[in-house]
Amino acid sequence: MEQRLAIRADVLASLGAGTEVAEEVLRYNENHFDHAAIAGSRFPLDDESFVATWRQYARETEETGDITPLAKYLVQLQFPIEARMSETANYIAATRRGLKMEGMKLGLGLPLREPRRCRLGIHPTAAGSMPLLLTGNREDFVSLVQAFTHRNEPHPVPDSMGACMVAGYNNWHRIAVLRDHFQVSRSANASWAEEFQRIKAQKELYQDRFIILSTGPYSAVRASALGLGHQEWLELSAVIRREHECTHYFTQRLFSSMRNSLLDELIADYMGISVATGRFRADWLLRFFGLESFPKYREDGRLQNYRGAPPLSGHAFALLQKLVVAAATNLEDFDRCHVPEFQHSRLGPALLKTLTRLTVEELACNKTQEMLGDSFAEAVKGMSGSDLADGLKASHESSGTANQTTKVTY
Repeated sequence: MEQRLAIRADVLASLGAGTEVAEEVLRYNENHFDHAAIAGSRFPLDDESFVATWRQYARETEETGDITPLAKYLVQLQFPIEARMSETANYIAATRRGLKMEGMKLGLGLPLREPRRCRLGIHPTAAGSMPLLLTGNREDFVSLVQAFTHRNEPHPVPDSMGACMVAGYNNWHRIAVLRDHFQVSRSANASWAEEFQRIKAQKELYQDRFIILSTGPYSAVRASALGLGHQEWLELSAVIRREHECTHYFTQRLFSSMRNSLLDELIADYMGISVATGRFRADWLLRFFGLESFPKYREDGRLQNYRGAPPLSGHAFALLQKLVVAAATNLEDFDRCHVPEFQHSRLGPALLKTLTRLTVEELACNKTQEMLGDSFAEAVKGMSGSDLADGLKASHESSGTANQTTKVTY
């Protein structure tokens, strides 16, 4: 541990960091991933218990052609976005106790501009299937994010934000189903109040995860900036965004961590870009982060979103920019030297096991290739009983013939 910390400190010193700034960045870039749960895992993992309920939701929305049926189940959709909405009696009753107050009408109280362009799909991932709430209108995306993550309050959503993972969502519909089952099967002396206290300790019985996705350009970057056509870029953006968020789901479920930090975002963008295009592109990541003209930083770049709380000082943030540039270059070199083209999705668990072992400083140092290469080879070898080793072998034999970009089909 002390040796790794020394390596990290040396990297920062080589980039011109003083002691105080280096300590600030070292604290920010601590690795919080726990690898204990991945040992012996077989992929894909079984779906979490909430997925079966969301498959029911998806069937209903497919029948109606929009997400209106979800308002019956997800109480936040029964309220508009308004200042101090979360303080109203009806909102508190619905979201904290699952109650419907007298005079409260059931319906899509959340106004959506284009509800028929909103879709719910269930996407398979290595960590299990994940519900995806896809929006076709930017304002609808913002409204849904505000509803589910900001308690229906008009909290600002950055233009560079195009996806959101909702985790730990208390689903009162699932609790109501448990209550109905209890009332049918309970013994004479049992009470729902006691049963509810037992259920509260088992969060998997009522807490859900799902992802809200927009369909605009990824990180608010224009197609022309990447030399792409508009429609092509929209299709690629959809895949990058989806795989980025599914990477967060993987790290949360397997490594017990999903944070709004630079390390998490570097890894998620690596997977998103690589799955979408078959190869990681450092220049794309730097543009997404606002560093395409480094050392100049574009203020509306996504890196601004990961400055921390409390935010990093100006000198520390400038140092973070240098780390991003070095790490992106090293990731691109690693990708071309060690990962077969268009195999990132199949080899995702091994890649994520590898990348999550390092810190940002280690990704930016001159030994990154050696560390990543050895760790990746070991990760694939350790998971040889799964499809990972077979996928690696097949990709070498096919010489990268599977070169079609994945498209969103739901």
